[in-house]
Amino acid sequence: MRSSSVRASAALALVLALAAPLAARADTVLVGPQHALKTPSAAASVAHDGDVVEIEPGIYYGDAAIWTQNRLTIRARGGRAHLRADGAHAEGKAIWVIKGAGYTIEGIEFSGAKVPDRNGAGIRLEGPGLTVRNSYFHDNESGILAGGDLESDIVIERSEFARNGAGGGASHNLYIGTVRTFTLRYSYSHHAIVGHNVKSRAIKSYILYNRIADERDGRASYAIDLPDGGLSFVMGNLIQQGPETDNRTIVAYGAEGYKNLLNELYFVSNTVVNDDPKGGRFLVIRPGADAVRVINNLFAGPGELLSGKADARSNLRTTKADLVNPDKLDYRLKAGGAGIGKGIDAGNAYGFSLRPTMEYRHPLGNAARASSGPLDLGAHQHTQ
Repeated sequence: MRSSSVRASAALALVLALAAPLAARADTVLVGPQHALKTPSAAASVAHDGDVVEIEPGIYYGDAAIWTQNRLTIRARGGRAHLRADGAHAEGKAIWVIKGAGYTIEGIEFSGAKVPDRNGAGIRLEGPGLTVRNSYFHDNESGILAGGDLESDIVIERSEFARNGAGGGASHNLYIGTVRTFTLRYSYSHHAIVGHNVKSRAIKSYILYNRIADERDGRASYAIDLPDGGLSFVMGNLIQQGPETDNRTIVAYGAEGYKNLLNELYFVSNTVVNDDPKGGRFLVIRPGADAVRVINNLFAGPGELLSGKADARSNLRTTKADLVNPDKLDYRLKAGGAGIGKGIDAGNAYGFSLRPTMEYRHPLGNAARASSGPLDLGAHQHTQ
């Protein structure tokens, strides 16, 4: 009996030893003019789950791909790789359609996506889970378009979205469907063409330390749209509405009705500037939210500060004359400004601290913000 047991154990060990390399397999797939695979679409046809796809820098004209594998990392190799659509698209949807789960995209530029239904995206996400870093989405009909998946967590950081939109108001720089969580940080979204600069239907949204702006000639609708409510943290952002805006509301919460079990907004330590000479509204809250907290923000420019009910505390209404260089979007308070050191302890919500720990540094960067001591109002800390 003992001999039989030993043989069984040895056989099991052999099976596990053979299976281990298969389970851990992660090849690097190289793409570029000097490699066997010349285009990203060629890599999409041969990559396996868990692989790393590395793309040489340069422009890849008219190449679109469908990605079905799981847990892929796709990244530029030594410089940005530019996917320029030039009329190409996958499934009439996007430059890249991602159907697999758990993707990481780094250092990729997407431009020129156009499709028959006028919603062509740089990336169309259909599978669960996406992380995008250091990437650039511009001049598409949509930047990133992510469908709803309650097992999906999406993180976008240090990325730029510019001039995306077909012009009809239904396509945006960045559109996230009903996913479990969405995090946008240290990113720059600007000049959406009539659509919104950021739109999220996520159950939980974390919009932290970004620059979201129309600047002088942008025609975006909302800077931030959270149409279904949800648990939403908007903190430490520089938000600006330009004089050519297509919609005089800057930030909207619950505009299409509350569709989540929990609908709470924490709008904390943001600097919001309105350059629309006709006024408008800084923050619009549809009736019916469970809770809205508006704390430690800096608001500059004309218009109605708050439409709807909110617990609003320790906010400052000021003018652009109190900012360092508003013409260049330098929205720090001048030395001695009324908002310096005037922040209050906003506490935390659901384990998330409402004291900012970072601030956005242009372009696509961040710097630590003091975690103790007097807190300045708005998105920048000035006291030492």
